[in-house]
Amino acid sequence: MAELESLLTSLRPEIESQIKPHLRGLFGGIVRGYLPQVWAFRTETESASLRVSSEGSVRVSAGLLKDHDVMISWSQEQMTAALRTRDRTKIPAGTAPSVEFATQKGKTAFSFLRSRFGL
Repeated sequence: MAELESLLTSLRPEIESQIKPHLRGLFGGIVRGYLPQVWAFRTETESASLRVSSEGSVRVSAGLLKDHDVMISWSQEQMTAALRTRDRTKIPAGTAPSVEFATQKGKTAFSFLRSRFGL
């Protein structure tokens, strides 16, 4: 398993534990409106995708899924540091990540969740 895929996989339990409780009740209907969701992560050496199902389950796969809501491109060093530490102050200096939104729901989710990924 490549480093990017491995780091995203390590975040899986935490993401699921944060999303699943919010899928119940009245508020759950609002959250479900943003799911399913796919975020694609790309560096100069590898890529991986993270998919959150409408039930809150998270799956990580190597490569870029074509139906992504968000595409995040960054250097390997900065991306892996962000995912490993999830602390912006510990990311090596350089350019900011390039973030492209394919859907409005992706843009909205990214604005709320970016810090959870160290972005």
